[in-house]
Amino acid sequence: MITGALRETGRLFALAAEVSRAVFRRPFQFREFTEQFWFVASVTILPAALVSIPFGAVIALQVGSLTQQLGAQSFTGGASVLAVVQQASPLIVALLIAGAGGSAICADLGSRTIREELDAMEVMGVSPVQRLVVPRVLAAMGVAVLLNGLVSVVGILGGYFFNVVMQGGTPGAYLSSFSALAQLPDLYVSELKALVFGFIAGIVAAYRGLNPHGGPKGVGDAVNQSVVITFLLLFFVNMVMTAVYLQIVPPKGG
Repeated sequence: MITGALRETGRLFALAAEVSRAVFRRPFQFREFTEQFWFVASVTILPAALVSIPFGAVIALQVGSLTQQLGAQSFTGGASVLAVVQQASPLIVALLIAGAGGSAICADLGSRTIREELDAMEVMGVSPVQRLVVPRVLAAMGVAVLLNGLVSVVGILGGYFFNVVMQGGTPGAYLSSFSALAQLPDLYVSELKALVFGFIAGIVAAYRGLNPHGGPKGVGDAVNQSVVITFLLLFFVNMVMTAVYLQIVPPKGG
């Protein structure tokens, strides 16, 4: 079991390296990239906006309750906005990319694999990785980066509304605490997380789609496995990136 897990991990990293090299090869499949970008965006924009509202509200309510107990109500806005931008927004985007776009990518590649379309492409001298996988991975990365900004804005607005309306906070204190605690690297690390998470979601979905087992049923199993594996990797990578960021970038005023 351990040997099999290590073998699968090695193949996953090998596919990631191959995709990274194939990005710079020509010709670039621009039409395929555009179609996949639009598809992934169309299935994730509305759910991401709807999910970010309760996320921002819950964070604002929880942080506001905690700061009231500590007598630091003036820092509610800054703390909740930092939590949304640094943590909640990239994770929401990544989970939706993996659950909606990644599952569709895995199912598409898996159905092509069991129909032996990819073998036929290799016989004709066409690389399935360059032709099919690279545009899908880049589309997932691009949508994740752009969608991260949307989720951050909607989440911040939701947190602002619930803090000011539900908890009786003042708009001035909310905005002033945000400007006092937040800094530009917080936005940078959020976008970097979204980019990395989109890459992970695309690579895992493509790998499981290229390696289904057991015919059509195996494709369904591969889709489920790709979503679960992506979720586990995302939370682990998020923990590592957050720890590194907190060590490298000092807090504002620190």
